[in-house]
Amino acid sequence: MQNISLRQQILPFLRPYKKQFILLTIVTVLAGAIDAIFPFLTKYVIDEFIVPNHFDTIHVFAFLYFSIVVIQTINVWLFISLAGKIETFVAHDVRQSAFQHLQNLSCSFYDRNSVGWLMARVTSDCERLGAIIAWGIVDIAWGAFTLLFVVIAMFILNWKLALIILTVVPMLLFVSMFFQKIILKNYRGVRENNAQITGAFNEEIVGINTTKTLVREEKNFEEFQKLTDKMYTSSFRASIYSAMFFPIVQIIAMFGCALAIYFGGNGVIAGAITYGTLVAFFSYVKLFFEPVNHIAKAFAELQNARAAAEKIFTLLNTPVEITDNVTKNTNDLKLRGEVELRKVHFHYKEGETVLSKFDLHVQAGQVVALVGETGSGKSTIVSLVSRFYQPNSGQVFIDGENYELYPIDWYRSQLGIVLQTPHLFSGTIAENIRYGKLDASQQEIEQAAKLVYAHNFIVDFPKGYNTEVGEEGNFLSCGQKQLISFARAIITNPSIIIMDEATANIDTETEFYIQKAISRILSQRTCFIIAHRLSTIRSADRILAISNGKIAEDGNHQQLLAQKGYYYNLCNKALAI
Repeated sequence: MQNISLRQQILPFLRPYKKQFILLTIVTVLAGAIDAIFPFLTKYVIDEFIVPNHFDTIHVFAFLYFSIVVIQTINVWLFISLAGKIETFVAHDVRQSAFQHLQNLSCSFYDRNSVGWLMARVTSDCERLGAIIAWGIVDIAWGAFTLLFVVIAMFILNWKLALIILTVVPMLLFVSMFFQKIILKNYRGVRENNAQITGAFNEEIVGINTTKTLVREEKNFEEFQKLTDKMYTSSFRASIYSAMFFPIVQIIAMFGCALAIYFGGNGVIAGAITYGTLVAFFSYVKLFFEPVNHIAKAFAELQNARAAAEKIFTLLNTPVEITDNVTKNTNDLKLRGEVELRKVHFHYKEGETVLSKFDLHVQAGQVVALVGETGSGKSTIVSLVSRFYQPNSGQVFIDGENYELYPIDWYRSQLGIVLQTPHLFSGTIAENIRYGKLDASQQEIEQAAKLVYAHNFIVDFPKGYNTEVGEEGNFLSCGQKQLISFARAIITNPSIIIMDEATANIDTETEFYIQKAISRILSQRTCFIIAHRLSTIRSADRILAISNGKIAEDGNHQQLLAQKGYYYNLCNKALAI
């Protein structure tokens, strides 16, 4: 990623705070100018008061000096205040944009990227970018303005001595360019390793029960130690080069001071310059290299931030694969639920075809069960119907219209989806059911719970619907979580219901309630059911036996058993188990 490209991508996040940046620039310029004034004041004191031993008007000078100090104090306060606000605002906006973009990306993006990589982008990388924009760039600006005023002041005092001291600038430029490439390369490695470590933390925390069951603690620690060792190596190298950079700058600065002492001292002896001018030059030499050191430090941090920014904008620039191409007016429109897949081709990875020229037509109100071995394409079919993925070729029609013509959010609001592993959000039971319909009343929430036979166990809790479910619903049993997710799915009165192995991990009693709920709520609704349990699918209007992305058999339970083919063999395997 080129620098100019990176700057162009950062600018939109800075524009909302243009006024703050303008004020900060003014404060920065004023602070640099006042810093350049102090050596002049020192020269004036020496040449006008100390050398002639004349102090009659020094009280006026003291008042002026104090006033300038007060102004500079206010500048510093404004500097810190404005930079801190900009840091917070920019980090907030970048993180918010990243989260919003993540919401719009399709499921295929999450198939390709780890949780750790994403977590690192929206946490540490956003903080790093906000900090360098607020402090690093401002430090560079302050240093640049201070250098400008210092150089002007030195030329005013003695242009020959100024030129001698400035001979060290080419060395500084060479050193900066040399270290830029090395530091940036190592900080890129640091950001990448940071994402891997974040992912390892996430996996370990989520899978802690599995880790303990398999006695994997020591092995996991060894694997994690390898990641931290890589992080250590990259960080150590970056720190070493940064640490080398600053002393080299200091050496060059001291060389500049030595030039000032030698030639300036000879000038005083020869009477070419005053003692006050020499002292002022010493101050300017020190002041000249102080912002250089700040710039050098900010420059090193900028390389770290640049590596972080590259990662963030890689995320933000990820194209949204599934977008609205809306021509259909959906006002007061309710789907009937007719579904047709026409010549659909789909693959998750190039060369690994899941569906090829796949055709399926489901009438509105039909209950369709999909059965087949793992990897046969069942979940892919319902994921395409849900528009979690887009067909690579072919079309999906809903009620006779290409579903790409429906607004995505509106279309998905017409679906009720219950997955094999129900995901509940931290909050109460009522809040989790209301996720399906944010404006749902308490009466609607309870009605949905009653429809799926969840009401009875909910009211048995001391706090009823206000019971906290815990992170990912870990305060509830798997069956309870599934019934709540079922209630959440039907509270919108969906036209199409999709149940992807919704009864795979629940107990027999919960399955019984779900069976009763299915028979109660599926009237006049299209339903796709993926299940291995015969009790769940035997009453379906159609059972599709899917094999290698093709429909091997199509019929109801009795018809397919009579054929004694693929479905018949699946049933025998299930009964044998």
